[in-house]
Amino acid sequence: MTLTATPPPTAPGVFISFEGGDGAGKSTQSRLLGSWVESHGREVVLTREPGGTALGQVLRDAVLHGDHVDPRTEALLYAADRAHHVHSLVRPALDRGAVVITDRYLDSSVAYQGTGRDLGAQEVEDLSVWATRGLMPVLTVLLDLDPVVGGGRLTGDPDRLERAGDDFHRRTRQAFLDRAAADPGRWLVLDATAPIEQIADQVRERVAPLLGLAP
Repeated sequence: MTLTATPPPTAPGVFISFEGGDGAGKSTQSRLLGSWVESHGREVVLTREPGGTALGQVLRDAVLHGDHVDPRTEALLYAADRAHHVHSLVRPALDRGAVVITDRYLDSSVAYQGTGRDLGAQEVEDLSVWATRGLMPVLTVLLDLDPVVGGGRLTGDPDRLERAGDDFHRRTRQAFLDRAAADPGRWLVLDATAPIEQIADQVRERVAPLLGLAP
């Protein structure tokens, strides 16, 4: 099932997500896009999954650093975070006309838990669609990167997903690419090894028409 509708017609805001493997530069590009949108006078809400709310931070700690978290529990924790995130932060911001930019959303669960953990992409997608009442980004930017390269960019102690192994991360990368190929109207796929400003320019070029702006 490929979903493209977002946000509901009554919501004047714009919902954008960044996806990709660890180390791809999602946080950097989210901040750069947010600063550019704010410079044009729009309210911007920068957030992330998991961890975009106080409850989300508790769930983030549990899912990324908890002991003995099996794949199904992992998927449910992500879905719980997403349900609360959308209900308490994302939808209210969209309803008041903000541009919401999130570092990861539903597609991460489909790629990591559905494909990487082999729980079934459709089952995991259905869970998140139910949790969010069908809210999908109008644009998803995929920063595509070889997992080996991405792993080399990471600092600090790896979390549970970062320790999942090369095969796991290759499967999740391919899952992202397959989803993007199936729904090009929603996705923008960019080479994450390109210079930061070049990537930012490409993102702005795609986002500008959504906001009625010149890139």
